[in-house]
Amino acid sequence: MCRAEHTYREAGVDIDLEARAVRALIDSLTYRRTGAFPMLGKVGHFAGLIDCGPYVLALAVDGVGTKMLVADALQDWHTVGIDCIAMNVNDLYVMNLEPVAFVDYIATDALSPEKMAQIGEGLNEGARLANMNIVGGETATLKGLVNGLDLAGTCLGVQKKEKVVTGEGIVPGDKIVGVPSNGVHSNGLTLARKVVEGCASYDTRLSNGKTLGEELLTPTRIYHEVLRVTEACTVHGMCHITGGGLLNFQRLTEYGFSVTDPLAVPPIFRWLQETGGISDTEMYRTFNMGMGYAFVAPAESVAAIQSVIPDARVVGVVTEEPGVRLKGVEIQ
Repeated sequence: MCRAEHTYREAGVDIDLEARAVRALIDSLTYRRTGAFPMLGKVGHFAGLIDCGPYVLALAVDGVGTKMLVADALQDWHTVGIDCIAMNVNDLYVMNLEPVAFVDYIATDALSPEKMAQIGEGLNEGARLANMNIVGGETATLKGLVNGLDLAGTCLGVQKKEKVVTGEGIVPGDKIVGVPSNGVHSNGLTLARKVVEGCASYDTRLSNGKTLGEELLTPTRIYHEVLRVTEACTVHGMCHITGGGLLNFQRLTEYGFSVTDPLAVPPIFRWLQETGGISDTEMYRTFNMGMGYAFVAPAESVAAIQSVIPDARVVGVVTEEPGVRLKGVEIQ
């Protein structure tokens, strides 16, 4: 351990402050369109819904975040486009929405054709994995406002209204079925970079033979199998484990979530925790810790989920008592 008690807040990201700031923003968004195509539900779920008669349209927006700084350090931007697509489409999948179209937004202080070509490769591969069209985008050169390059995008999804999964069907006793991540994905990189850059280097090798740089640049898993799962069995809710870690479950219902048997933790998380002196609670409220996605479903659906996604496994159960607990310890 190179230094005691690294935290996400100390690295520059305050999850609690972010939640309060987002709430302040949402509380100001009171206007609602009149006429056809009104909004369905409330702001704050993984995606926003628009009523289109028998169908709903959905919009999600997200970016790659400070993972771009890892790409810059390694001078390798081939896979960050996959991350950009993944962070958006996975937020649609949790409501059983099918992604159909995407637009990207690139803000930079200086354009590089080579960097743009590499980013385009990743965006194209992400679109292929999600079976989705990239229909346009915007590139802005903002010298003096932006340092480096920021990559984000917006995704359009569609679904028949009766097939949308919001989490309203979740009941105590439902099983939590976790699906492994590919590693850090695109959240918590501010803390991960602080530990790596302060205590080692991106060339440092882990016990699995990969360098820290390779681990941190591994692209976010795209959970495209979800649409087949929901056709095969009943699913009451789903969760994309992003920034905030296990706390993301609280976006689904007022019931609680007890994770009693978490998925195996990949070596990159063990290294970050041990090297940075990070507590279990801080790790599980910052990173996905090896579980990038989860289904909340009745026990009788577990076999069907695993038939479509063989590496899925029951990790816990929904409880009457609110809150999120890991082996009995509340994550706050």
